[in-house]
Amino acid sequence: MKSYNKKISCLLGLVGFVLALALDQVTKYLAVMDLRENGPVILIKNVFQLQYLENRGAAFGIMQNRQFFFVVIAAVILGIIGYLYSRMPYTSHYRMLRICAVLIASGAVGNMIDRIRLNYVVDFFYFSLIDFPVFNVADCYVVIACIWFACLILFYYKDESDFDFLKASKRKGNK
Repeated sequence: MKSYNKKISCLLGLVGFVLALALDQVTKYLAVMDLRENGPVILIKNVFQLQYLENRGAAFGIMQNRQFFFVVIAAVILGIIGYLYSRMPYTSHYRMLRICAVLIASGAVGNMIDRIRLNYVVDFFYFSLIDFPVFNVADCYVVIACIWFACLILFYYKDESDFDFLKASKRKGNK
């Protein structure tokens, strides 16, 4: 497999992260400006709407008012992603895995910004058809990346050597 430039890969990852984070924050800003005072906007009657919600918990509203805990968990996740991203070989074989890492990091930081700045996360997508919990763009990033990652593990990264980069590096003289 052809290697692609490490600097270009990192730059693209950073640009993707910033763009994804910006999209998340802009959509949350628009939700606050347009939905908080005006109520829900029905896009598909009895199916899907935009509805402002201040979520002080995690997924499905669990663990309410544990903002410090969520910020710490997000920081740990970011540290792990950063470590793994830096260890991944800079080949096209790992491009999709890098995209997953960028999406998870963007989602974690997007919601972490809300938790630090507002003490809650702004949610606004609501599937009323199935009464699914209200969610946001950052949540979409994390869910899509996790599903994609699972598919990659099941169907793409099948060789035992695909994750050798996670093994501790061998020291000189310790071959």
